[in-house]
Amino acid sequence: MTDETIIVKPSRRWDLGDIREIWKYRELLYVLTWRDIKVRYKQTLLGIIWVIFQPSATTVVFTIFFGNLAKIPSGNLPYSLFVLSGLVFWSFFSNSLSNASGSLTANEGIIKKVYFPKIILPLASITISFFDFLINLVILFIFAFILGFYPSISALLIIPLAIIITSISAAGLGFFLASVNVKYRDVRYILPYFIQILLFLSPIIYPLTIVSSRNKYILALNPMTAVVETVRTIFSHSPITNIDLILISISISILIFIFGYLYFKKTEKYISDEI
Repeated sequence: MTDETIIVKPSRRWDLGDIREIWKYRELLYVLTWRDIKVRYKQTLLGIIWVIFQPSATTVVFTIFFGNLAKIPSGNLPYSLFVLSGLVFWSFFSNSLSNASGSLTANEGIIKKVYFPKIILPLASITISFFDFLINLVILFIFAFILGFYPSISALLIIPLAIIITSISAAGLGFFLASVNVKYRDVRYILPYFIQILLFLSPIIYPLTIVSSRNKYILALNPMTAVVETVRTIFSHSPITNIDLILISISISILIFIFGYLYFKKTEKYISDEI
């Protein structure tokens, strides 16, 4: 009998990948997600309150400075609800992006010990952020009910669509930044500034109605533009008029996801060596 060495490594193919392999390791995705959720809340004094603190505190600050002092219009919605409806989805996007970008370096030990599809790590990070998002979404609806604004039936379509656009945008950028962060650790320093800039390039503190027609199309290159604008319509009961801008944002989010995924698959075979 001769000894045989088997080398396990990812496929050389640079395509949309083998979804069956990710499905095969779905239990690992669950374990990693549940592990991080328990670690996050196990030793926190206020627990789940920290999840809703960020969008709630930011809403208060933005309402005072931009709503009350700067008098930025918010249509027929109270400015607090106007901002919070955008921040709930923005927090999901920004937290997913931040967590996914550092997911590979944070799990260096397991990456070097055993083979598994590395893409599971950023996916687990996004799943955790989605758990936090669901809590904030409930808070948003409760806050809207308190103010007397009830969601329209269109919420059944708009909310799932907004979640999909936000998820695939954050996943695409997260895949790309996670790969880059393995080789260039500067990402963790640059990313907060990038997220902050992107916040003001999203119509969160201001409506698209005050933006010129040309600049609207520029803002539409940011997928969160369509998300924020359409989510507000479920409380304002306003018709969706910027269909072309929404289609642009959806197309960009798909392109971002494809680019990030393909880049991740291309660099995946080098991750264990460079991390």
